[in-house]
Amino acid sequence: MDAMMYWDGGGWAWMTFMPLLWIVLVGLLVWAVVRLTHPTGRAGVPPAAPGRETPEEILDRRFAAGEIDADAYARAHEQLAAHRGKSR
Repeated sequence: MDAMMYWDGGGWAWMTFMPLLWIVLVGLLVWAVVRLTHPTGRAGVPPAAPGRETPEEILDRRFAAGEIDADAYARAHEQLAAHRGKSR
């Protein structure tokens, strides 16, 4: 009976484990907030602002609307691709 009075039930383990658990949970929360508020597109390039078209989308839209012909579309597409290659 005397041995049961002094048994601490492993309280020291919980005192060590609980702060580590909270550190992990807070770290996951911070990671999730950063990930959700700062999404990145392909290759780390942030996506265009909402309501704002990328140059490729503008070119595609103008070609689809008949504002430019296939040759102008191909030239502009090549120039955009070359410009993208220089900036990286």
